[in-house]
Amino acid sequence: MNRATFGLGALCVINLLNYTDRFILAGVMKEMQKTWSLSDTEGGQLATIFMVVYMCASPLGGFLGDRMPRRILIGVSVLVWSAATVASGLAGSFRHMLFARAMTGVGEAGYGTVAPSVISDLYARQRRSRMLAYFYTAMPLGAALGFVIGSKMGADWRHAFFIGGLPGFVLGVVAFFLPEPKRGAKDDEPPPPPVSIGEGLKALRSNARYWLVVAGLTLMTFSIGGLSIWMPKYLATERGFANGDEGLALGATTIVGGLVGTLLGGFLGDRLEKRRAGGSILLSGIGLMSAAPFMVGAVLIENKTGLLVCLLLAQVCIFLNNGPLNAAIINVVSPNLRAFAFGLSMLTLHLLGDAASPTIIGLISDRSSLGTAILVNAVPVALGGLILMPAVKLFADPVHAERRP
Repeated sequence: MNRATFGLGALCVINLLNYTDRFILAGVMKEMQKTWSLSDTEGGQLATIFMVVYMCASPLGGFLGDRMPRRILIGVSVLVWSAATVASGLAGSFRHMLFARAMTGVGEAGYGTVAPSVISDLYARQRRSRMLAYFYTAMPLGAALGFVIGSKMGADWRHAFFIGGLPGFVLGVVAFFLPEPKRGAKDDEPPPPPVSIGEGLKALRSNARYWLVVAGLTLMTFSIGGLSIWMPKYLATERGFANGDEGLALGATTIVGGLVGTLLGGFLGDRLEKRRAGGSILLSGIGLMSAAPFMVGAVLIENKTGLLVCLLLAQVCIFLNNGPLNAAIINVVSPNLRAFAFGLSMLTLHLLGDAASPTIIGLISDRSSLGTAILVNAVPVALGGLILMPAVKLFADPVHAERRP
C-alpha cells in the first residue's frame, strides 16, 4: 500500500466516525426529548449549538492547517470530538448536553477543514473529484450509522454516544502517523508561503467562482442540515414507522442514495470536467434542482414505499455534489490558501445554512407540523442549484471570473 492510499483510507475511516458521531443526535432525539421533556425548538438548539461552534472554529482550523503539521492537528481534533461525544452520553441535563455538543463542534472543525487539503496534496487535479468523492462517502454512511445506532438504543440512548465516541481514541492516535505531503505537491507550481488572515480574505474577496460554489453549498446545507436532524422523528411520529424502523429506513436510503450519488458524482465530475471547463459545476446545479421535487414527494406521497423511493432519489441527486463542489473549492485557490478557504467556506455555509435550520424547522413544527416544516425546506435546495448556473460560465472563463468584483 502506497502512502497516498494509506492516507486516503485512514482519512475516510476517520471521516466515517466524524459523521456517525454528528448524526447520533438525530437518532436519539425522540428518546432524549422524553428524558428531559424538551420541545422541538430545544431539540433543534442542540444541533444549532454544534454548528455555531463548528463554523466559528473552522477558520481557525484552516489558519492552523496552512501552518502546522496537519496530521498533528487532525489527531488532536479527533481526540477532542471523541471525548466530547462520550461526554454527551454522560450529560446529566440539557445544559450539559449543550456544552458537550459545542465541544464536539470544536474537534470536528479542526478535522473537516484540513483533511481535504491533505488529499489535494496526495492526488493530482485530474483525480481530485473522485478521491474527494471516496472521502465524502463517509457522509451518507456515517449519517446512516448515526441514525441506526441512535434509534435502536431506545430508552438507553446514552449508550449510542459511547458506541460512537470510544473508537475515536484509537483513530486519533492513528492520525498522528498519517503522511504529511508537501503543500502543493501535486500542483504545477510550488505554493507561495502562508498568508495572514487579512491577506487570505483579500485574495478570496474577488474570487467569484469560489463564492458562487460556497453559495450553492450553503443553500444545500441549510436544507439537508435540518432534514437530517428531524427526518427520523418525522418518520416515527407522522408517517407510522415504529420500534426503531425509522432509523433503519432512513439509514438504508441514506447509505444507498449517498453512496450512489457521491461515487457517481465523483466519476461524472472528472469526466465532464475533461470535456468542458465547468462541467462538474453544471452537474451539481442540475443535481440540486432535481432533488427538490423528490423532497416534496417524500412529504406529499402517502404510501410508505413511495416516500422512501422519493427520499432515496433526493439523496442521490444531493450527494452528486460532494466530490465536484469540494474539488472546485480546492482548484480555484492557491495551495497555501486551501485549508483557510475550506475554513472560511465552513463558516459561511454553516452560519447561513445548518446552524439555523434545525431550530427553524423546530419552530415551524411547534407552530404547525413537522411535515409542513420539512416540505418548505425543499425550496433552498432548488435555489442552490439555480445559483450554481452562473458559475458554469465563470469556470469556463477563469480569467474573467477573477476580475469580477
